[in-house]
Amino acid sequence: MLAFFARHPDHVLTHRHILKEVWGPAHTDDTAYLRAYVNQLRQKLEDDPSQPALITTDPGVGYRLKCRE
Repeated sequence: MLAFFARHPDHVLTHRHILKEVWGPAHTDDTAYLRAYVNQLRQKLEDDPSQPALITTDPGVGYRLKCRE
């Protein structure tokens, strides 16, 4: 999933698009699964996972990997 985010920096990726591309079309509705994995990535990558700056949420849409300046 991180590699997929890295190929699309600074773009909002919808939940459905991420699930389809990373886990396949059978998983396009598994948003709870996606949230768990995003949380795990944040725990590993963010300076403060409770205030994510690298992997941000666009509420109701999806996630974005922000490029650090």
